[in-house]
Parts: sequence; structure tokens; C-alpha cells
Amino acid sequence: MTDIRQHEGVVPPALAGKRLDQALAALFDDYSRTLLATWIREGRVRLNGRECRPRETVAAGDTVALSAVLAASAEAIPEAIEFGVVVEDREVIVVDKPVGLVVHPGAGNQTHTLVNGLLHRWPALAALPRAGLIHRLDKDTSGLLVVARTPRAFQRLTAMMAAREIHRTYQAIVHGIVVTGGTVEAAIARDRQHRTRMRVIEGGREAVTHYRVLKKFRAHTLLEIQLETGRTHQIRVHLQYIGSPIVGDPDYGSRRRLPPAASPALVDALQGLRRQALHACRLEFPHPGGRRTVTAESALPADFAGLLGALADDAAAARLAAP
Repeated sequence: MTDIRQHEGVVPPALAGKRLDQALAALFDDYSRTLLATWIREGRVRLNGRECRPRETVAAGDTVALSAVLAASAEAIPEAIEFGVVVEDREVIVVDKPVGLVVHPGAGNQTHTLVNGLLHRWPALAALPRAGLIHRLDKDTSGLLVVARTPRAFQRLTAMMAAREIHRTYQAIVHGIVVTGGTVEAAIARDRQHRTRMRVIEGGREAVTHYRVLKKFRAHTLLEIQLETGRTHQIRVHLQYIGSPIVGDPDYGSRRRLPPAASPALVDALQGLRRQALHACRLEFPHPGGRRTVTAESALPADFAGLLGALADDAAAARLAAP
């Protein structure tokens, strides 16, 4: 089975004069440039309604149409992998991904991924694209992911994601004091200098992130975040953009910030966090069978909860020491 996804886009002024394959990589950053070039050669891309070549240049206002063909996951190797299961029925699974687990196999990383683990536990998922996964999390982001078990559920859940009917809630610990909640509406595209990173840039893909303050500490804030769109690294990029990078983020973070006279326990907790303090804690979406609403929650992992405890203890100690 293959999954064919139709995409359309308009070349913005910022990409005028670029090669078609470069422009597609910016417009459709979910796919690699190599894969996009292959689809152009296979005739799966139309530029202003006609066939095209990868090295053609584009102009502002050009329209591009892409038929993305994603193969089924039968080639992935089933492998016993540890992960939690929060919801499981005949049509849908919600898994709880631990820190450090890559979601999809990739170049140089064909095993020890969540997809390998899904195929080991549910072999029938090999008939579905991406072993039924509807979305993804970064390697060092923990929490909940939706998996379809049937072709019908896969199509319906994919459509729900596109229609923004799958509500995803995260918690993040960020540097600095965030005064109040808000919304970040800032387009995102791949960073031309650092191809593994994303950045806010005019002409990128629409990205909308909502956030609210859950708790303030002396030099950090706990935020609840809801995604309206789902771009690569969206939360991490948007929080950096507003000056509140996620604690421990190796790509979009900042140097460790400590409150005055920080407690040794807090210093140890910050130094001990080896990843971005970001956790996908809640999912809510209509069941693909139409019978009910699925709600799933995930408790904070130990490293995240430990840092929160150290921040709270440090703040309490500072209040007691104040004159």
C-alpha cells in the first residue's frame, strides 16, 4: 500500500530565482530535497500546470503541485522497543514515547526506532505508511503519539490532522519569566545555513502556537502549549523567537540561566537535563470510527518532574531567605 498526498503552494518573492528543487524544499520541508528531486523526475510535480525539471528556476507567484508518494513500512525491521501504550482498540493506538527514542527510521538510523517497535508489537501495521503514525515527535521530546491500525483509520486521522481536529497539548520549561500567555504566528522554513534546523522566516510555511503560563519561578517559567499547526520543530523555534527558549534545547536554546544564589540542587537538576524540557502531555481527537472522543494523558517523565521540583524548592528557599 502507498500513501499519496497532494500538496499545492505558491512561490513567495523570497524564493524567486531559486531552482525548483530548492524552492520545493522550502515550501514542503516535511520531505528531503533528494526525495523531492526524485518526485520531480518521476513527473509527480507540476510547475504552473506543466512538467518540469529539478534545476528549473522559479518566479514569484508560480504555482507548484506535488503528489507525494509514501511507501508502506514493510521494509522496516520489527524490533522489541520499550514504550508505553495509553489507548488501544481495533482502529487506533496512542503510544507514550520515552525520551531518546527516534520515531522514524532514516539515513544511518534504520533500527532502534518507534516504527521498529510498533511493527514488532503489531505486525499488521506494516501494511500502512509509517506504520500508521499520524504525526511525530523529536527524538528528545517525550509524550503522546497517535497511531492508526487500519487503512480507513489512517485516512480519517490524517484528514483530522490536516483539519486541525487533533488537539495536542504540551508542557515546556523555558528560560526567563513569561509575563502572560499569548499566540505566536510566525512562518517557519528550513535554515539555509543549518539544514537540520528550522527558523522563522518570511515566505515560510504558516505556523501558529498558543501558550499560557502555568507557573513562574525565579528565572524560569512552566508553559502549557497548544499547536494549531504542526511544523518541524515548531514549538522550539517559536519559543526561541519570543525570547523564551526551552531549557536544555541543544539547537534553539541558550546558555544555562540561573537565578541569584541558585541552590545546588537546582544547579544539579539543570546540568542533569540532557534534552529539551518539552513533553507532549495530552491528546484529544474524534475517534476515527465516529463513536466517541479519544482523550489521552501522559504523566511528566522523571527528569522533567525532577527539574520542576528543584525549581519550586529553590523559589521557596529564596522567599524564606528574603528580608
